Amino acid sequence: MGNTVTRGDFEWVYSDQPHTQRRKEILAKYPEIKTLMGPDHQLKWIVLGMVFAQLVACHLVRDLPWKWVLFWAYAFGGCVNHSLTLAIHDISHNVAFGNRQAKWNRWFAVLANLPIGMPYSASFKKYHIDHHRYLGGDVLDVDIPTDFEGWFFCTPFRKFLWLVLQPLFYTLRPLYVNPKPISWMEVCNAAVQFSADFALYYTWGLKPIVYLLSGSVFCLGFHPIAGHFIAEHYMFSKGYETYSYYGPLNFLTFNVGYHTEHHDFPSIPGSKLPMVTQIASEYYDRLPQHQSWTHVLWDFIFEKELGPYSRIKRKCLLVNRS
Repeated sequence: MGNTVTRGDFEWVYSDQPHTQRRKEILAKYPEIKTLMGPDHQLKWIVLGMVFAQLVACHLVRDLPWKWVLFWAYAFGGCVNHSLTLAIHDISHNVAFGNRQAKWNRWFAVLANLPIGMPYSASFKKYHIDHHRYLGGDVLDVDIPTDFEGWFFCTPFRKFLWLVLQPLFYTLRPLYVNPKPISWMEVCNAAVQFSADFALYYTWGLKPIVYLLSGSVFCLGFHPIAGHFIAEHYMFSKGYETYSYYGPLNFLTFNVGYHTEHHDFPSIPGSKLPMVTQIASEYYDRLPQHQSWTHVLWDFIFEKELGPYSRIKRKCLLVNRS
């Protein structure tokens, strides 16, 4: 299939990420933004409601034909599970219970993880902090594709396949690029998750398990909501490495679309990020932004300038010294 990607490497830069400097400027001009930092007391109740909704759904699908199990996994369950992964993203910044109750946040993330079907929250936390601290950092930011991904997934069909396989690459890439020792929290996460899976299977059979797992795979792969994976940091405009989206899907995704604002102020809960945009509008209105995650996926597949190599990357002193 034609329209091969024109890029043969990442966009290497030799400057620091822009978020640190912009954060300093905004806080100097608008110190009231500090009042937005801290826990979101509504988050835990929303997450509990979503977990309960998936438990009810598991009960309802237990006797459905397989085709309807998979249909509802894509149309409903996967959307809820994707939203829960983004709740876990917020919780990884300690916004459920605050920084003083860090362990409560870790364990609550394990609870939010249950409908996803596979242990995820503890490993995500371990690598996500590096993504913020070393954005675009070679080796350290495992959100960036490998050279193999950039080289191989270079045609529209292959890029589509890459999007479908995103859950696989997000799982395996950290183990290859920057492996870390397994933590005690990861062991606990896995033990709780697999115990819950077994209890669900023992109570209602295989279909609820397939419903949860297939929903997670479907909606973390090629799905409109999953467009945020591409929209956040792939270089649609030269020189810009983070982009925001202000559309209606933010309602389902804990405002993850406000991604520039999130990287500027990671300790502000997603529910309050629109207030950052409103207060410091002159800093964000002038930046490139996306209008549609579906359109992002379309452009990524068919534009020859876009592919897994379309990421800004930088060397990190921490890696060079090791």
